[in-house]
Amino acid sequence: MTRAVPPSPALRFAAPGIRPSELARLDAAVTFLTGNDTASALATVVPELTTTERDTLAQHCRLSHTALLICPEDMSELATALHARGLTGRAPVPSVVVRQRLAARHHLPAGQPDVWIVHAPVTAADGTPCTVEIFTLLPAPDIDTTAIAATEEAAGHERHLGLDASTTDEVTLAGLRSLLIGHGRLRSDGGGYNPHEDVTVLYFRSPARNPHQRFEIRCPGTHPRLLDTHMRDTNDAPTRLLRLMTGAWATQALAVTATLGVADRLWSEPGMPVTDLAAGTGTDPEALHRLLRYLRELGIVTPDGDGYALTELGELLPAAADQSLHPLANLYGGYFYESFGNLEHTLRTGETAFDAHFGRHHFEYFTAEPDRAELFDAAMAASATIFGQIAGLVDFTHTHTVLDIGGGNGALLSGLLDAVPHLRGILFERATTLRTARAALERSGCLTRCDLVPGDFTVEIPEGADTYFLSRVLHDWDDTACHAVLRNCAAAMSQEATLYIIERLLPHDDSPSLAPAWDIHMLCNVGGRERTLSHFDDLLRTAGLHLRDIQPLAMDFTLMRATRTVPN
Repeated sequence: MTRAVPPSPALRFAAPGIRPSELARLDAAVTFLTGNDTASALATVVPELTTTERDTLAQHCRLSHTALLICPEDMSELATALHARGLTGRAPVPSVVVRQRLAARHHLPAGQPDVWIVHAPVTAADGTPCTVEIFTLLPAPDIDTTAIAATEEAAGHERHLGLDASTTDEVTLAGLRSLLIGHGRLRSDGGGYNPHEDVTVLYFRSPARNPHQRFEIRCPGTHPRLLDTHMRDTNDAPTRLLRLMTGAWATQALAVTATLGVADRLWSEPGMPVTDLAAGTGTDPEALHRLLRYLRELGIVTPDGDGYALTELGELLPAAADQSLHPLANLYGGYFYESFGNLEHTLRTGETAFDAHFGRHHFEYFTAEPDRAELFDAAMAASATIFGQIAGLVDFTHTHTVLDIGGGNGALLSGLLDAVPHLRGILFERATTLRTARAALERSGCLTRCDLVPGDFTVEIPEGADTYFLSRVLHDWDDTACHAVLRNCAAAMSQEATLYIIERLLPHDDSPSLAPAWDIHMLCNVGGRERTLSHFDDLLRTAGLHLRDIQPLAMDFTLMRATRTVPN
């Protein structure tokens, strides 16, 4: 094949037209650059970021270019189009990277197709010099460039917005990358190092389809560690979906790592040979080796000598570990895993899958047998990492008595009593649960300062406390039941008393959150739901309570403070 020779740098030759849709995309690219500065461009590309977060990005990056792919008959057509818009293109240069990407996507021979880059300078709204980066795919023998052009136009693979980083500090660059992938909800979409320009390029992609769904940051210099991290996060859509589909495998892998004592053994003796670990856990050495290899992929273990050691994540699985999630692994990999297998039943009927599978309601089933009740209470207490924060967030100076409504085995209450020595506590729970709670509170040394009161909070709540807590209770119930519970709280509270509610809040936008997953969990297992802040505000107001303020907690929980509505 004879490669097309581009015209002179001025690119001012007359030529036939380019397809209207391509001209429209060229016009849109020019309009976007000339009508925005860095901050406003970021608001379009990553709207999930707050204004402060976008301003932080803009402090370290500047709007650089926008790119698109067009397919003229020859380069003179592009010259004519640019001239008509008052633009002058710089000298065309071959695009090796885009040519390789097109060849891979369309299964073309090496060295094909014929792709050039033309940069057309423009000025952003704040006076920043930018360029429209135009990839031109030229016709070539034996290649259906018309079909390629149609596919590329529909997918917009090469269309992107680019920013130039102003720093070489790798810690800062890593932080910017994390911000885009975390709060910005972009995903890694490849990258590389360009030795000709001495820049490291990180590509990102938005889950939403829009003209700027691809995004890149050009970082001056070479940053191999940053690029390696970014590339390891890059997966195509089928791979990402496949990882989601196999999430049940991860649930079971974590569950057996906890229940078989694998995590406990590695906790006490990291790096022990796999054969010894198998002997100590009663497992098959070959099977265990394969499990550990998968756990390494999940980030739970890391190679250590002849064996493995637990990572920071893995250290939450041993039963004896601080802030252990061992009971949660057992519960999610056991009873809840079984009930979730009947999610289709819930979606078709609206009935709770747990009830259909186990033949009894969630609460009845777990209180029917001591071992089930113990597991459930331990799992609920395993989230106690959030409880340590509460004593520092709530002013207990004028509080004498704290009443925990539906407080399980007393994990929240014992944490508060331990942190605030002058407090007395009341644990209000079902009689069957209080038997377990008594032992737990005695072990924590708080039983002498705590009264255990049996009862049903859907019927009545004791009076006389200064501060009331409803921790992870309301999401178990529908709105009618929640309203009754909150009305009972309002009836029990004095005008000076305070109610604190701990729940996960459904976001009002697409912000990352654990709450949507737990909303399905509650639907499937207890018939309850997670709620937005405005939903809680409505429930409180109609129950005679006033939402005063909220504070964030660990694991996406929120602490809401409410008081009785002041009578007119």
